[in-house]
Amino acid sequence: MLFWIQLPLIGLLLSCDPSPQAIEADREVLYAGALRSIMHQGDVSVQMDLADLKDRAHLYALGAVEELKGEILILDGQPWISSVQDSALSMSSSFDKGAVLLVWAEVDQWKDFPVPDSVRTYADLERYVFEQAAEYGIDTDKPFPFLLGGLAESFNWHVIDWPDGDSVHTHQKHIESGMNGQMENQLVDILGFYSTHHHAVFTHHSTNMHLHVKTRGHVLAGHLDDLTLGEGMVLRLPEQDL
Repeated sequence: MLFWIQLPLIGLLLSCDPSPQAIEADREVLYAGALRSIMHQGDVSVQMDLADLKDRAHLYALGAVEELKGEILILDGQPWISSVQDSALSMSSSFDKGAVLLVWAEVDQWKDFPVPDSVRTYADLERYVFEQAAEYGIDTDKPFPFLLGGLAESFNWHVIDWPDGDSVHTHQKHIESGMNGQMENQLVDILGFYSTHHHAVFTHHSTNMHLHVKTRGHVLAGHLDDLTLGEGMVLRLPEQDL
């Protein structure tokens, strides 16, 4: 069963460019901030305080730290906040950060689906998530969260560290501004949000997914840029009352 608590809505629900602390809701997925505001207006100010979500049950969230100074990943209420400090990756488990972009949901139960070995690439995964969600009965016209776990053959990642005062934003500059790299043969937990209607809000224009990754050895957490799936990975979707 998917469980969510509606938060107070501040401002218009369908506003394109939320003001600080504005929260938007679309079914069980909530979000604050918008990629278009970052990319086109250079607005990297706080749109949501993580502390406001600290006591939410079974919280799953991803996004970017205020001023684009790190990545946010929360799995079942446990935060993994990554940033670049003195040219090294730093990890925090605190809710004392503001988010320039955040998308989240509360899910208390998940349904597992073995990922076929034929699903290998990022594009394969995007198709599979949509098809499996539709087959399971999730309304794919609405945004929904998902988890992916297991052995990744390889993945590309980055942790943003945006230069102060730089107002020219591109996707490639976001990847290259902080730390980035590729890891191979890692056990990972991946949180994703899927939507066909939120391009330039919480997904980029070229994909219906926004993914963050954490290695199970707690070595790394960050934004997932590309992925080659290993064998035996498992997709988890919010359990439905069928």
